[in-house]
Amino acid sequence: MSDETRGREDAAQDAEACAEALESLDRIALDELSLSDLAVDAQDEVREGTEDEGSDAKDASDEAEAEAEAEEDDSKDDVQSESASGEETALLGSLPADDSLTRELPGLGSAPAVDETIAMGDIPLPSVPSAREAKARHHKMSPKRRNLMVAGVVAAALVAGGAGYAAWNGYQQEQAAVAAVNAHTMMSVQIGVHAAGLDCSTGSKIPVQVSGQDSDGSSVSETLYVDEHGRGIKLLPGDYTLSIAGSPIAADGTIYTVPTTKAQVSVKSDGQDLSAQVSFKLKVPSADTVTDDQIDAAAKYAEEGGASSAAVAKVLQQAATARRDAAVNAMSSREAQAARDADARHKATNLYQLDIPVEWYGKVATWQNGNTLCIYLASDSNTPIVTLVAVRDGESFTPDKGDTVLGAASLGNGYTVYASGPVYPYVVPQTINGRTQDPVSTYPMDTAIDLVELTTGNRYTYSQIKNVLVGKDGKADAATKLETDYLAQILMPSIKAQD
Repeated sequence: MSDETRGREDAAQDAEACAEALESLDRIALDELSLSDLAVDAQDEVREGTEDEGSDAKDASDEAEAEAEAEEDDSKDDVQSESASGEETALLGSLPADDSLTRELPGLGSAPAVDETIAMGDIPLPSVPSAREAKARHHKMSPKRRNLMVAGVVAAALVAGGAGYAAWNGYQQEQAAVAAVNAHTMMSVQIGVHAAGLDCSTGSKIPVQVSGQDSDGSSVSETLYVDEHGRGIKLLPGDYTLSIAGSPIAADGTIYTVPTTKAQVSVKSDGQDLSAQVSFKLKVPSADTVTDDQIDAAAKYAEEGGASSAAVAKVLQQAATARRDAAVNAMSSREAQAARDADARHKATNLYQLDIPVEWYGKVATWQNGNTLCIYLASDSNTPIVTLVAVRDGESFTPDKGDTVLGAASLGNGYTVYASGPVYPYVVPQTINGRTQDPVSTYPMDTAIDLVELTTGNRYTYSQIKNVLVGKDGKADAATKLETDYLAQILMPSIKAQD
């Protein structure tokens, strides 16, 4: 029989033996399996694999040898003597027949032979068999021994695979347990809030409406409270919608406008910062516009959880009410004063009426003669700012000496009101510089500044008027335009026909 045919038969026998060994592995007696035989056979299998099958068989041999060594370590106390004996037998079996370790003792004739164990150091180590010898030894190996060896390798693989599966399964179970615990653990989250002047250690916290579904699939709808930094919310993992439920109350009684925005969030871990996704801005309205309903709603949330106690919530409510009432009273006072001022600013003749500009109020005074009204500097009655004269349509108007027509307003009843006066942005700088181009008079510096500011609406300083816009050499047209433009904005539009 050729080597190739014999090899195919051996492979078929190996496959059949492997299947048979897997079905009846538990019936294999341990005493049929020698650790030394396994080691020697595995080495033989490696050498044959090197010639016939290459590197794949070598890997299998190494695995079998490693398994044998592991089993030898685990059962060192039980198998040590047996293993040593097996190794010694294998070594002795390789010696020539005439080198027997037993011999007749001289002078004893046919007395029983006595075994004398030769020390291991005296026995030469066996040489490594050649490839031809290893192949021959494999072919001489009994099918039963080869089947047992294959069964051992398969059993070792099954044991290793079972251990790996058990480890992986344990890890999966551990992760599932951690996830289950987290799913039922309250997670703290932080959101973004902006409420000017709010200090929750002295005022109440901000109520946040939370609705959605947690990881258990349960619906959630509750009011939670956060401080001015957005901290205080604790939720189970899940998806939620957040909104501001009501206004907090600051220690000074400030009530805030409640924003209407809502934010969608997913809570996944403890300490999660959601301020980049969720940010609410609570603005401060004018205190006089705050209503009783707003104060009552804020006090309700403060009592239910925003404040440390119901008593503190009550104190904050009283502060909010007092702040609102004070603002209302102040506004009423301002409105009353504004009405008085408006009445004082309102002037009228038989033909027309007007309002003194707010910017001028308190700084000017008036005198009236028929349908002529003069507005002059309050601190100097001899310094008129503008004079108003009603002229019948079609008639000409000539201003006083040194004055310039600064504007005109048609009443629509057959009359036109003309405004005239000195061009102070031009006259004052000329006078201060000692020039004599018919100034009405000379002015102290404070008066000069007041006149320039009143006739230009404080849009320019005296220094700008003097050094840039007009200049000491006089630019009458530029100066006149400054004054006429301003009067056209603040005075002329208020001139109306008398009712």
